[in-house]
Amino acid sequence: MREFPVNRLRATIAAGQVGVIANGPNTPDLCDFLGQFGFDGAFVDLEHGGHDWGELADAGRACELWGMTCVVRVNRLDEAQILRALDLGAAAVMVPHVVDVEDARRAARACRYPPAGVRGVAGSRRAYGVDDYFRRADAEVQCIALIEDAEAVENIDALLAVEGIDVWYVAPSDLAASLGHVGAPEHAAVQRALARALESIVAAGQVAGTLVHDGNVERFLDMGVRCVGVPWPAWVARGARGFLERVRGRG
Repeated sequence: MREFPVNRLRATIAAGQVGVIANGPNTPDLCDFLGQFGFDGAFVDLEHGGHDWGELADAGRACELWGMTCVVRVNRLDEAQILRALDLGAAAVMVPHVVDVEDARRAARACRYPPAGVRGVAGSRRAYGVDDYFRRADAEVQCIALIEDAEAVENIDALLAVEGIDVWYVAPSDLAASLGHVGAPEHAAVQRALARALESIVAAGQVAGTLVHDGNVERFLDMGVRCVGVPWPAWVARGARGFLERVRGRG
C-alpha cells in the first residue's frame, strides 16, 4: 500500500504559514520545473487555460513528484467538473464566481464524499494502492471559493457562515470588471472592495487568499492573508527585458 499524498498547501496554512501558489500557464512539464523552488502549489487553469482533461492527470503526477499541491480552477461551479478534476489529480479546486450561500454550499459539497458531500464515488488514479482512500481524500482536499463579483462582496458575511470552504480567495481582476473597472484592479473602488472582503474573512477567523505581486505582497500579508497566488511569468518577463536591454544597449 502507499500513503495518500499530503496536501502541502493545506498543511502549510494549517501550520500558521502562508501558502504560496505559482500562477501561470502551468503545463505538466512546467509543474515539474516549478516543484524545485518550494512552491506549495501549482495552478492549473481549466477556465481560461488551454489544458485538456488528459493533461490534468500528468500535471497532478508532476506536482506529486515534488510534494506540491495541484490547484485546479474549473471553468464554472459544476459538480461534475469538480468531481473529474479531483479524480484526475487536483488536490485543491478553485471554484469561480461563488456569489451566494447556495453557491458556496454546492462548491463545498462537490469536493467531498457522502455524507459530508455529493462527490461521486470511484477508484480514481489517486486511489491506487491507498488504504482508506475515501477518508484520506476528504481529509486532504481543499475547496477554494473565488470571490470575484461585487455581489459576492456584499454577501461576504453570509458566505462566511458556510462550512466546508477552506480558502476564500478574492480575485482582483474579475472583481474590477464586476465593479465597472475592467483592466484596472488598482482602481481605488476595487481596492476598497478587495480590502473589505479580505478583512471580513480574516476577522471571521477563516483563510483569506488573493493574487499578489512583488509590489503589494507585504501589504496583503500584513492584512492577514494566508494564501497567495503569484504570477511567475512576470518574473520571466522582467528578467528577459532587463537582459535584452543590457545586450542591445552595447550597440
